[in-house]
Amino acid sequence: MDAQHAPLTHVRPMTLADCDRVAEIRVRGWQHAYRGLMPQAHLDRLSVARDAERHRARFGQGDGAVVNLVAERDGEVVGWAAHGPYRDDVAGRTGDAELYAIYVDPARTGAGVGRALLAEAVGQCARYPCMRLWVLRENAPARRFYERAGFHADGTEEPYDVDGVPVPEVRYTRPLGG
Repeated sequence: MDAQHAPLTHVRPMTLADCDRVAEIRVRGWQHAYRGLMPQAHLDRLSVARDAERHRARFGQGDGAVVNLVAERDGEVVGWAAHGPYRDDVAGRTGDAELYAIYVDPARTGAGVGRALLAEAVGQCARYPCMRLWVLRENAPARRFYERAGFHADGTEEPYDVDGVPVPEVRYTRPLGG
């Protein structure tokens, strides 16, 4: 389909009613993107129902610093992203933003949904000096996605423990306007 006739992606704030679909996208996204990068038994145990319940329990809590967004195409939620203050920021030292997560329905990858979500998250965080995110070191498609969007690996790596198996993550950074 050419760009002129491609369906438009609409990004909006997530609502409580979106929790089930977001959980489905998140779990299927993990199972698709992380196959071969983390223990398969862990991926097989992921539960859409448990993840949806976790989203519902957390929804509306906190001080509003964490922002959840969804992307829609033709009225269907096809992607989810979450951003807010950088979690490793000790006592607000840097004042940076962090992209906590971005997942697209595996059937919709490569169609601009992730780009639309990322662009909205970056725009909403423009007041911060920079945005940071963590990506699995071996996740080459995700790394290319972030690099095309102006992020770069800053040299910081940490292991992410998955069922006792260290899965290396790399931190990416992008300067913003703030």
